[in-house]
Amino acid sequence: MTARRATLAGHTYEFPSLVEVMAKATPARSGDVLAGCAATSEAERVAAQTVLADLPLTTFLDEQVVGYEEDDVTRLVLDTLDADALAPVRSHTVGEFREWLLARAAAGDEAAISGLARGLTPEIAAAVSKLMRNADLVAVGRRARVVTGFRSTLGLPGRLASRLQPNHPTDDAVGVTASLLDGLLHGSGDAVIGINPATDSPAQTIALLELIDAVISRYEIPTQSCVLAHVTTTLRALEQGAPVDLVFQSVAGTQGGNEGFGVTLALLDEAVAATRELRRGTVGDNVSYFETGQGSALSAGAHLGVGGAPVDQQTLECRAYGVARHYDPLLVNTVVGFIGPEYLYDAKQVIRAGLEDHFCGKLLGLPMGVDVCYTNHTDVDPDDTDTLTLLLGAAGCSFVIAVPGSDDVMLHYQSLSFQDVLTARQVLDLKPAPEFEAWLQKMDLVDASGRVRELTADAPQARALLAAAR
Repeated sequence: MTARRATLAGHTYEFPSLVEVMAKATPARSGDVLAGCAATSEAERVAAQTVLADLPLTTFLDEQVVGYEEDDVTRLVLDTLDADALAPVRSHTVGEFREWLLARAAAGDEAAISGLARGLTPEIAAAVSKLMRNADLVAVGRRARVVTGFRSTLGLPGRLASRLQPNHPTDDAVGVTASLLDGLLHGSGDAVIGINPATDSPAQTIALLELIDAVISRYEIPTQSCVLAHVTTTLRALEQGAPVDLVFQSVAGTQGGNEGFGVTLALLDEAVAATRELRRGTVGDNVSYFETGQGSALSAGAHLGVGGAPVDQQTLECRAYGVARHYDPLLVNTVVGFIGPEYLYDAKQVIRAGLEDHFCGKLLGLPMGVDVCYTNHTDVDPDDTDTLTLLLGAAGCSFVIAVPGSDDVMLHYQSLSFQDVLTARQVLDLKPAPEFEAWLQKMDLVDASGRVRELTADAPQARALLAAAR
């Protein structure tokens, strides 16, 4: 493989492989330093970005970051690419592709941008994102339209959905119900009512599914439930007749990373097919939900590419989107700050990663959401999550995740509160999913302008929902 070079201020920088060009061109983050693949200076980063800008997009069809023969994610992506979808930009370099995207975004040409999705490799999306400023990521992400549906329709313009996350450290039914009620009364839950179970027990998974399903069914709430158990646990719940709306799994960007999660593509095939056969949706049949996050492959020691070179964490994150795309999911979200400062050190890196992930996911055709969160030993605070949330709302993010009071008492990290979702909708003039908005109006939980009503504990709406939850 011929080395690629760039000369800046009289110094020549050499990049022996595509893997190294991609890594060195990445905006700074602690995970790449940990992996030993980060640029050693801003000058080297600019040199790598210069080289990257001049690479033809076809480079990513001819050269792999992770080898075809040894990695089933690479095979899945390349074997299912739509050559016709790539045709409008196939002759471009990465730099020219950036300009093409920004021009189409400025013109509001959603169809042109969205039409590329099935023709792009994850590495192409990652490459062009590395040449963009934050505002560029927002501008193009806003124009990449991805609409999905199950009982609610997600991804429509002017909408911001939310996952209601009623986690409890012991999966206590009363505690889960209290959080569920709190979220519904604040207009959250149109993307999904999704619980991270404290244990991976099939019996507990079924109990939580039945709890949520009882509330959804009794009050005809146009949303979907999900207990975020391992896919094998969900399969066992399906075998026992559990009311499964969505099959969930965390996925990574390499075969080794997915094996670290205990999954294979064949297992995902089986689970998605089994869930779809239930036909529980009313407005669509998107039945899968995937979570990702920068650094997951590195944390599993599954981050090496061609020649044994470490691949940067953002490129590997995009490859996880290649896995998710194959299953036409209802929901995908990156958990942007959950792993910790070893991978995303501070607010600057978390904000950048959140915008990158949203942009790349949408460009690849995913209904992309973000868990705007952070661990308490990271240099991030609620002002930073406010910033990222509003930027994501402006960028057309499909959904965000919310918990009571911003504090996830089971996962022990900070996320958004139900009130934060209301603020983003109000400031940016966004609404919930249309079916859920109509339900809120029917339940008299919002006023004529769509604002959530101030409710007392004895309000009839609250009493009715509490009775249902009991």
